[in-house]
Amino acid sequence: MGKSLSLDIRERVVALVDDGLSCHEAARRLRISAASAVRIMQRKRRTGGVRAAPQGRPRRSKLDVVSNWLKTRVEAEPDITMPELAEVLKQEHALTATPAMLSRYLIHRLGFTYKKIPDRDGAAAQTGARCQVRVAAPPDAEDAP
Repeated sequence: MGKSLSLDIRERVVALVDDGLSCHEAARRLRISAASAVRIMQRKRRTGGVRAAPQGRPRRSKLDVVSNWLKTRVEAEPDITMPELAEVLKQEHALTATPAMLSRYLIHRLGFTYKKIPDRDGAAAQTGARCQVRVAAPPDAEDAP
């Protein structure tokens, strides 16, 4: 996508046209396209200003309406999975959201972080070479190889 013309150039086009030049002559003098000069003058007549309109799509989400609910729900139950959260959201608020959408919203909008925590006492800890050391050592001893 191209960049919009600066406000300075836009104001100069208006000044030149107000001084009696045509849009094409003002565009040639400022080395911009004639179509841009015409659009600038159309905007001036229509809105009274020449400032460029915001570019890009607005950053809105359908999850904005339940933002506070999401935050309190995740803080109350931090180990909830995204599919579970999506199901609860659908049941309580009749709002359908994919797990990926929820994850992005929680990370980028609400500031939650995602950190993998190893399974300390689960299946991975019950197998392997270090398991033998833990079983033989007293309960207050450090895990040493």
